[in-house]
Amino acid sequence: MAVRLSELQKINPSSIIELFELELFANIHGSAFTYRFHAGTNALTTNGDIIWDSNTYSKLPIEAEGFEYNAESGSLPRPTIRVANLLGSITAILLDVNTTTAGNDLTGAKLTRIRTLVRYIDAANFTGGTNPYGTPDTTAKLPSEIYYVARKVAENRDLVEFELAAAFDLAGVRAPKRQCSANLCPWIYKGSECGYSGSSYFDENDKAVTASADDKCGKRLSSCQARFGSTAELPFGGYPGIGAFNG
Repeated sequence: MAVRLSELQKINPSSIIELFELELFANIHGSAFTYRFHAGTNALTTNGDIIWDSNTYSKLPIEAEGFEYNAESGSLPRPTIRVANLLGSITAILLDVNTTTAGNDLTGAKLTRIRTLVRYIDAANFTGGTNPYGTPDTTAKLPSEIYYVARKVAENRDLVEFELAAAFDLAGVRAPKRQCSANLCPWIYKGSECGYSGSSYFDENDKAVTASADDKCGKRLSSCQARFGSTAELPFGGYPGIGAFNG
């Protein structure tokens, strides 16, 4: 069932839609299968599905947290995901998996976290088959994050909790710390950290343009100021003050 337009109209068009894909592998889980779901926590009040890239993501009560990267220690995140065990559905999956590999409990299953904006989801989500916020574009998304189930933390009749690990983390590899740059913003333009959703457009040299196709961020502090205003609080991801420590 598609998400109704009347419900999506309540959402800011810049709202982030968070989707999950859980991929099982035949050699360790008995059969290859991909579960697709979303938590329905992005101001969506519907009990329906979300369609993205022609795939259906079912609404499932979940809590996912701990995806933040620790720049101080350089350690990779170890997120946790808690899934509602509706009518014992997750327990049933675990029992099925464990018949192939005893005590596996979905260890090694691949979880992909996908984040995009309402304006880019498939037209099939809307009444009339037209996205009123923009043009569907499956390439317009934040970088996908890939994790693997490291272990089952808890299981009861209400929920099942898993700890996740990045592929590098499973191999004992530490991620590099974030590089500090005085005048280079690392954020994805119009992504969650950037947050810009205005209708004023600028090219890479911060010159005003009229066509949205020519709108490109120069990744400089001046690029941020052009869009948000020179006196506004800016989401600039660089470190302008770093030069004060040189010389």
